[in-house]
Amino acid sequence: MELTWYHYLAAALGGAMAGAINTLAGNGSAITLTILTELIGLPGNAANATNRIGILAQSIGGMSAFYRHGKLRLRRSWLIIALMVAGSVGGIFTAVWVSNDQFIRVFRFLMVFMLFVILVKPERWLRETDPDRKLPLWASVPFFLALGFYGGFIQMGMGIFFLGVMVLAARYSLIDSNAVKITVTGIYTLLAVVIFQFQGMVHWPAGLAMALGQAAGGYFTAHYAADHPKANIWAHRLLVFVVIASILQLFDLPARVFGWNR
Repeated sequence: MELTWYHYLAAALGGAMAGAINTLAGNGSAITLTILTELIGLPGNAANATNRIGILAQSIGGMSAFYRHGKLRLRRSWLIIALMVAGSVGGIFTAVWVSNDQFIRVFRFLMVFMLFVILVKPERWLRETDPDRKLPLWASVPFFLALGFYGGFIQMGMGIFFLGVMVLAARYSLIDSNAVKITVTGIYTLLAVVIFQFQGMVHWPAGLAMALGQAAGGYFTAHYAADHPKANIWAHRLLVFVVIASILQLFDLPARVFGWNR
């Protein structure tokens, strides 16, 4: 379809909001995928492919800001990054051939589970990175290969699950976890964009408009969060809000309670 000015504006503004949310929490793709499917009218697979343009731009912006502020320590996180990129390759090729629509039924229950994980003993989410903590290989390999596959396949919600593993198992702080998350997401998203473009699935006008907003949202959020003394606290609050909002949307609770017609 041919886009009008309000399509571009909505894509850019929605992208900026998603970029900020993804940088500190995750599931910003719930915003961008809704714009791509409901407003612009792309089919599910094309929206999934086009959504990666903005994610790539947001990752580059956020990664550069975190790196400049010393929050991105690649030497410590190289194995995590390598495992997730390896897993993402299988997920990307799966997304080319398989629709992810059926997964939403399972995804919403995973989000309810994550809400309980986030709310139980919230102090676990507010600690600083433990430099002496290292996950054993038997745990690292399946965890991060699976997360990489999921991110390559669907992307939506991957950041939330990734933060859960990084904070609770690997003992990273929320801000350091987000720096690694953005880096690994940027690497496998570049692969995804190349593969999806080769398959002719990317809608570039919508993707580039969204990328403009997401790059700005990712960079400025990372820039201010990197040195803010209460960044972990605000990241945790945003994470709780995002998960609750996602649950309400996935179970269509506002429409059921108030009788709204979709």
